[in-house]
Amino acid sequence: MTDEIINTKRREFLGASALFISGAMLGVSTMATTKAVAADYKQNPFTLVYDGAITRNEPGKVNIHPVKYKLNGLDIVANVYTPAGYDPRKKYPAIVLAHPNGGVKEQTTGLYAQRLAERGFITITADAAYQGGSGGAPRSVDKPQYRIEDIHGMADFISGFPGVDTARLGLFGICGGGGYSLAAAKTDKRFKSVATLSMFNSGRVRRNGFQDSQMDSIQKRLQQAPAARAQEAAGGEVLYAGDANLTDAQIDALPFDLYRQGYHYYWRTNSHPGSTFKYTMSSLMDLMRWDATDEIELIDVPLLMIAGSDADTLYMTEDAFPKATGTKDKELFKIEGAKHIETYWVPEYVQSALDKLTPFFNRTLV
Repeated sequence: MTDEIINTKRREFLGASALFISGAMLGVSTMATTKAVAADYKQNPFTLVYDGAITRNEPGKVNIHPVKYKLNGLDIVANVYTPAGYDPRKKYPAIVLAHPNGGVKEQTTGLYAQRLAERGFITITADAAYQGGSGGAPRSVDKPQYRIEDIHGMADFISGFPGVDTARLGLFGICGGGGYSLAAAKTDKRFKSVATLSMFNSGRVRRNGFQDSQMDSIQKRLQQAPAARAQEAAGGEVLYAGDANLTDAQIDALPFDLYRQGYHYYWRTNSHPGSTFKYTMSSLMDLMRWDATDEIELIDVPLLMIAGSDADTLYMTEDAFPKATGTKDKELFKIEGAKHIETYWVPEYVQSALDKLTPFFNRTLV
């Protein structure tokens, strides 16, 4: 493949996935990508792809319970984790976990769900509707209203799970799931506290470009979304953004840590067949008019926002935090030295996050 063709494919991918990076930046090489040892979903009976994942349920230990339920007529698949010594006759605090954009329950939300269950919480994480193992067509629709409804649906289901104390329900979202968790918590007062990790404001990035780099082309890019919707409505081909097949060299040449490390995580070390970067182009009609910080002052419960100090997405957390004026019980915690994707799996950074999450939920879910 010639350099010209490679560069063309890079530009097509970056534009379609609404990263909106200029062609001149594509040759920039920044710090090396942190890589993990690859996990094989086929080697785990629950297809989990994180380090230390449960391989079998044993009495007296943390157990995993694959479940399925209906949400607005769609089949939703989820995993519920129960603490060691779980007794359905007792009452436990519970935490709903919302996965990153393009992610599935077997990846980082599964890791955090298991670790939080080890600390005494019942946890649930589900594949978003139209994504992963959950139902819905066309596939890979990524609309904010659906992702927010997914969170409400998890709360519905876990509230009826044996042993769950509905008065002690918390919410934890990672990456895009963090932005959608902020939105869900504005009006779903079942959640007594909310936490985010490496929060990603999907609407802002799709609208303004990553790090607000393409604000001058918003109107031009907006034309793509209704055109794609019109084509769908007429029975034509469903158009997708964000889909690409990059080599390791191409991935390492991407200019932002988020996407460079994200590709290694999702396509190499922690890949899962249900996980994909692509989403329907028509979803941009909804994404580009939405923002995770709209009406954020409606959150009146304790709020914990965690992000890596070296994450190139940190600006989204730092922008959202001061706008959450409806609660005085709030904290922004930076994991020293961590980049965005590294908070998903690097043991020391995961431990740092858990060291904040555990006392936060123990204090607020009482």
